[in-house]
Formats: sequence, C-alpha cells, structure tokens
Amino acid sequence: MLEERTSILIVGGGLGGCAAAMAASSLRIPTILTESSDWLGGQLTVQAVPPDEHRWIEQQGCTRRYRAFREAVRDYYRRYYPLTDTARADPYLNPGGGWVSRLCHEPKVALAVLNAMLAYPQMAGWLKVWFQLRPLGVLTDGDFVRAVRFALTPSPSPTRWERGADVDEEVVIYADYVLDATETGELLPLAGVEYVTGAEAQRDTGEPHAKSEPQPLNMQAVTWCFAMGYDPKGDHTIAKPARYEWWRAFQPPFWPAPLLGWVDVHPVTLQPRRWSLFGEEGTPALFTYRQIVNPKLYPPEVAPLPVTIVNCPQNDYFLGPLFEVSEQEARQHWQGARELSECLLYWLQTEAPRPDGGVGYPGLHLRPDITGTPDGFAKMPYIRESRRIKARFTICEQHVSAAARPGKTLAEPFPDSVGVGHYRIDLHPSTGGDTYLDIDALPFQIPLGALIPLRMRNLLPACKNIGTTHITNGCYRLHPVEWNIGESAGLLAAFCLLRGVEPHQVYETPALLSEYQNLLRSQGIQLEWDF
Repeated sequence: MLEERTSILIVGGGLGGCAAAMAASSLRIPTILTESSDWLGGQLTVQAVPPDEHRWIEQQGCTRRYRAFREAVRDYYRRYYPLTDTARADPYLNPGGGWVSRLCHEPKVALAVLNAMLAYPQMAGWLKVWFQLRPLGVLTDGDFVRAVRFALTPSPSPTRWERGADVDEEVVIYADYVLDATETGELLPLAGVEYVTGAEAQRDTGEPHAKSEPQPLNMQAVTWCFAMGYDPKGDHTIAKPARYEWWRAFQPPFWPAPLLGWVDVHPVTLQPRRWSLFGEEGTPALFTYRQIVNPKLYPPEVAPLPVTIVNCPQNDYFLGPLFEVSEQEARQHWQGARELSECLLYWLQTEAPRPDGGVGYPGLHLRPDITGTPDGFAKMPYIRESRRIKARFTICEQHVSAAARPGKTLAEPFPDSVGVGHYRIDLHPSTGGDTYLDIDALPFQIPLGALIPLRMRNLLPACKNIGTTHITNGCYRLHPVEWNIGESAGLLAAFCLLRGVEPHQVYETPALLSEYQNLLRSQGIQLEWDF
C-alpha cells in the first residue's frame, strides 16, 4: 500500500476539480488532484459535453481563469488548425459552429488546454495529478476527514461496480483538507457526510415545484454522448443492437411519439416538437445542435468532414439512477444508457425519415479519435445530478426563479457570494417519471453557505454537490458555474490553511468573510453581476 501526505486533496478531475487545483496551487499550497479516468475535464472531456453557457459569457459572468480557458481554446485552433483568415480573425470564434454554445469544440482541445493550465504548478512542485484512482473509503476522526483510500486500477474509465476487481494497488492519501469534486459526490457516503439525493419535499424547501413527499431516487436523466461524423458517400452502419426493437417501440408516457424519432417534447411548453438531422423545413437540426467540427471554417482543399456530439432528448436515459442503488441495478442502468445511445445511432443510420422520402443516413459514423475511446462513445455518461451536501444554506427555487421574483432583474443577493452564474432551471426527464421542468431563472450568485457542510469541518464540495436542491441543481450544474464552485472551494481551503481557521469560521465571521472575498476578487472571481 502506497501512502502520501498533502495539504489539500482534490478527488475528481472534472472542471470543478481542475479549477480548485489551479486556485489552491496558485497560493503555493501542496495539492494533489486525483482522477478515476485517464483524462481531466469531466463533463467537458470525459463526458463529451460542449459547454453550456449564458448569453453574457463573452463580457462577464465567469472567473478570470475560466475566461482564460475559453480564450486558450480559441487560440489553440488559431495556432494549430488551418482555418481561413476570416475564421482566424474572428474574436468570438466558435470552432465547431454548434448553436448550443458560443464555443463548441473538441474534447481533446479542452483536454490539451487544461493540461497546459496545470503544467506550471506541477513543474514547480505545488501540484501532483494522479490518474486512475477510484475512492474506496474515507478515514474520519469525528468531524474531520483524515485520509482517502483509493484503488489504483488499470482500467482508464472504471465503473462503480468494479470496486475490488482489477486493482493494481491501494493508495492512501492523508490531507488537511479534502475537496469532493467527483461527478456523483462519491466521498459523501464514504465519509458519513450528511447529504440528500433526488427530489425534496415542498414542506422542506418551500419550492413551488417541489414534490409533496421526498423522492430520493428521482434524479435527472443521464446521457451517454457519442461523437458522430457524416460522410454522405459512405456506409458506416453498425451492427443492429440486441435490444433495438425494444427501444424502437419505447414511448414514455409524457412523450408524444416513440423516443427514437424526430418528434419530442419542447422543454418549456411541453408541446410536441419536430427535429431533423440538418434543419430541413425550419426544424431544429440535431447535427448542428452540438457540432464541434465545422468544415466552413477551413479552405475547401483542407476542409474536414463535420462532426457533432449527440446529446439530445432522444438519448436521455431516465429508467433509473446510476447511484444510491444496488450494484446490480447500477450496472443495469449504466448499460441501459449506453444501449439507448447505440440504438439511436442505428435508428439514425437505418430508419430516420429523410426529406427526400427515403430513410436512414448510413454515412453517419462514430469518431473514436474525438472521444479518446475505442468506439467513439464518451468515456463516461453525462451525469447531471449528484449527491448534494446538507449545507449551512440551501439554494432554493424561490431564490433564483424569475417567477418568484417579479419585477426583479437579479436573483436574491447573497452577502457571502463566492461567484456568479446563470442558466435556466433546466430539469430533464427524470427517473421518477417526470417530464421536463424548464423555467426562467435570473442571474444568480453562489453563496458560501452552500459550500459549508452542516457538520464536517475540513471536507468541501467542489462541483455540483453543493447545497442546491433537485430543482436549483438544474441551473447550478453547468460548465462555468461548476468551474467557479471548484475555484472558490480551492481558494477557501488554501485561505483556511494560511490563516489557521476553518471554513465554518469564515462563513460565520464577517471580518474573515470579507478577507476571503477580497482574495477571491484578487484572483479574478466575479462576486456580483455588473448590471
């Protein structure tokens, strides 16, 4: 068994974990960042989800480091890709041209930029990054976490039911502060931290759209994304998936047609909506929705074929949760999510109605080089909802919903703000049988109280496991907000070490809170909206 000691241990190498590592190591605090796969970047890379951002992102509403990341992505394309002069000169270059975001790009480019941003602190000796470490257990002493025990596994993308199998070695890392930046809040049950999952009851949160009774297994859909190119002259039809006929006939009760089809539910109006592959007859275009390779940005003689990431209503999997259930059930749903995406690809290749009256687009094909996997499917499914700490303060619908604050242009102000963000309250169909909940939210702040556990004194959440509800998770789970949460959590741990205080003292003591917020501002973290 290998043992290591550090000041700050960050478990999970997603966007929150990476941002926390950048922040803590910038203050020369010895930090270790662990990741269970072989890639950093979480939802942006391992899960292959192009960034979802708000409409002010080019001017404000993110941290300085997140802005540097975005610009570095653009510069990567300008430096290394044979763009046209017009594309290269565009200050707001969207490399993929997808319309879900102002910055659709390849996962591998995001990975290259994140690795570059973390290179100097590693060289300087302030940061270590360890891959393929899965948390197995947590050593606690009362209200403190003393160490985390990991399995070092040869599998680059291990699943949760593989614990105890294929373990090369166990690693124990002792730390003064531990940040949980895992995709599902894995450390919370291991450390005995008080947490919630799924949907809360209205009597507990006061939220207008909350349930009458708590439903802890009622979680948002997950999506197993895949990278899909299009070669109009080719035939790349995959083998028919074993359960294709079952998925082809499957129609959720709140869906107007079979799930594998061009007709879905508009998330806001809940009325039927028709898609197409390339936007024929004015319908939304599935291909360009999350397109990450745009041939129009290149001279014709070197233009690549287009590539998109398929993350759409038709491959949202909501038949059951991936955690808080038995290993057998977790395996079933994990495989079911992957199976659904395979069936969607096969349907698109063989049965999707075309505007010319034919069916199927056999030229659609997987792009393994894009996802860093053997088959073109993401290394992990996109997980929208995590375990969430029971926090000193819980962000509820009435704090951020536009309907709950008539006449207001901003969400409820928080004097303990550690950042800002914006996104609609966007809940996808859920494992409890619910359809979409998609309602307008106001530009909001991230309160420090949502990062402070009720009891534990040196464990902090660093991504979408903060004190939100099932409903407000829908607007606090996106890329720039997760980054901001991680960065602020990393600086909080570093601040506490440098000042000899604990997080709950910073939350409770006005002078310490002011000093900490000044540190955040000096590091380029926006605490209030500028309008």
